Amino acid sequence: MATATTTDTTPSTRGRSGAARAHVQRFGTFLSGMIMPNIGAFIAWGLITAFFIEAGFTPFGPLGGFGQNAEGEPYTGLVGPMITYLLPLLIAYTGGRMVYDVRGGVVGAIATMGVIVGTDIPMFIGAMLMGPLTAWLMKKIDAIWDGKIKPGFEMLVNNFSAGIFAALMAIVGFFVVGPAVLAFSTAAAAAVDFLVTRGLLPLTSILIEPAKVLFLNNAINHGILTPLGTAQALEEGKSILFLLEANPGPGLGILLAYTFFGRGAARASAPGAALIHFVGGIHEIYFPYVLMKPALILAAIAGGMTGIFTLTVFDAGLRAPAAPGSIIAVLAQTASDSYVGVILAVTAATVVSFLVASVILKASRDKGEGDLTEATSRMEAMKGRKATVSSATVGTSGGADTGGTPARELADGGPVHHIVFACDAGMGSSAMGASVLRNKVKAAGFGDVKVTNAAIANLTDDFDIVVTHQDLATRARPKVPSAAVVTVDNFMGSPRYEEIVEAVQQRNGATVPAGAAPAQDTVPDGAAAGTASAPASATAGGAAAAAATGGPAADGDAASGGAILTRERIVMDGGARNAEQAIDEAGGLLVAAGAVTDAYVTSMHERESSVSTFMGNGLAIPHGTNQAKDSIRSSALSVVKYPEGLDWNGKPVTWVIGIAGKDNEHLAILSRVAKIFGNKEKVRQLDEASTADEVLELLGKVND
Repeated sequence: MATATTTDTTPSTRGRSGAARAHVQRFGTFLSGMIMPNIGAFIAWGLITAFFIEAGFTPFGPLGGFGQNAEGEPYTGLVGPMITYLLPLLIAYTGGRMVYDVRGGVVGAIATMGVIVGTDIPMFIGAMLMGPLTAWLMKKIDAIWDGKIKPGFEMLVNNFSAGIFAALMAIVGFFVVGPAVLAFSTAAAAAVDFLVTRGLLPLTSILIEPAKVLFLNNAINHGILTPLGTAQALEEGKSILFLLEANPGPGLGILLAYTFFGRGAARASAPGAALIHFVGGIHEIYFPYVLMKPALILAAIAGGMTGIFTLTVFDAGLRAPAAPGSIIAVLAQTASDSYVGVILAVTAATVVSFLVASVILKASRDKGEGDLTEATSRMEAMKGRKATVSSATVGTSGGADTGGTPARELADGGPVHHIVFACDAGMGSSAMGASVLRNKVKAAGFGDVKVTNAAIANLTDDFDIVVTHQDLATRARPKVPSAAVVTVDNFMGSPRYEEIVEAVQQRNGATVPAGAAPAQDTVPDGAAAGTASAPASATAGGAAAAAATGGPAADGDAASGGAILTRERIVMDGGARNAEQAIDEAGGLLVAAGAVTDAYVTSMHERESSVSTFMGNGLAIPHGTNQAKDSIRSSALSVVKYPEGLDWNGKPVTWVIGIAGKDNEHLAILSRVAKIFGNKEKVRQLDEASTADEVLELLGKVND
């Protein structure tokens, strides 16, 4: 009976705590979501302040806002207007748009003008209140007469309702919200001064460091400390608050301790994690190491307190937020009189954290050889989302697909006209997956069914079936409520592709025509990888056309600039031990060939941290982000074979193909690679190949 009672009550208790945590996560994410898209504006303001104010590196009154012109009028400058008007309005617009699209952003920005002119301090907190609140109320008001406006009067009603309501909210902001926020800001500033003058500010690490490791690092930094710190920086030229959470020292010390005194996978992965954490500024990468041995939170707290204490002793601070929390960003935003204090704060935090973590690891029977994968999964559960960078470093994966539309429900509904394969950028993996799926749908006799690819951000609710990676499903579903969403973790050979083909057969009320090839794993050599009607003689221009329409290029597209793959870019026995090293190995071949710059290899890691480039059938195709296209000099492939197999974040990989496509040529290249690795016989021949010449002969189609 006791056991039954425990079984009955525990899930309820966990459910309540999980729901509460989810609410906190969403609120924290919402707060930071208003700030983070505008970090570039904060950085711009910080740089202008650093250079052009009277105490800056290159004082200049017309920009810095000091001195007078020839007529005796004071210069306005950029510093004051940017922090007074631009930054709060950007925050308000972003918050309003998060709630009610562009209409919400506009009314939120208008309402925020009321709190801006009603006070004499930067109204970041006021903007974070007025923006989303006004947008939410506008959404509720619009719902009152939704569908009740006579045709031809929609624009009139929409514009006047937005203008009238936004004006009223601006007045409310001026008389009510502004004074309330001013009182709160004054109290918060007094609390900070109280802690600083009494030497108690380091105690905030007792709250900040555990909250970082759990799930609130961005919410604390960008949702709370950044608004307060920016107001302080306006008055004093710098703020210590920008470094309370962003100091990379505590995490670096823990990772260094694992590097010297850890064991197993934790020790092997810690050096790479330390580099990403300290230079890349991605702090979440050290969280699993703490969760694997919770006592290490003491090291993080000790390091954080030491760093804050050092900052207070030297009266050091930053001019603007350091985002991401990289040492490069920290030094770039350091006030001119604070370099010694900031550098010592980071160094001291690292040393103390390292010493405490080392003692804990050495004194424990478990030297840190615990299950890092399990720790990462626990962190993801607490954060309520996939921690892609940590997963990529420690070798976890999304696991089995359990969140897609069941096969039985997939077959329900009207005829299928349009299937879209969606990924983060709508370029690489989605193009490859769409190519494989398109061939299967066509082979089943449904050439009239469009199969394209797109970025998740560009999805609209006019698709019949949406296919996406399981890690991206939560982002895709809200955009396509009317579509069946199919999630996969194997781009090349997912069994869900067969379910989609069967669903098309049932929903379109047709059977496989006589003479048509049934859907199968083998992709016919002659099948077009692009549109169904693409001729084999299509040229490179088809790649650009495919990119414009959201689908892969036709198989006949040719890449410019000579051979895409050469014998020199084929390695038959790779030396990498994990996905990160494999990306460096494949990317290094592209760099050595002069096809890309080092920046492209960096973007390959960024792409992998977003979503895995594991394709299935023993293949991974790391490639850069869309933003790195300027780093590509010519289209090229590199091929690395791992005969003993490579653990690609939990997936077995034999072949790693690095890809760089100039002017969208990667779409055509991906189509050709998809065709080859979609053919089981060709994959078998590749696995049995023992020389680079044999591999080049089998993969030579990519040079067509």
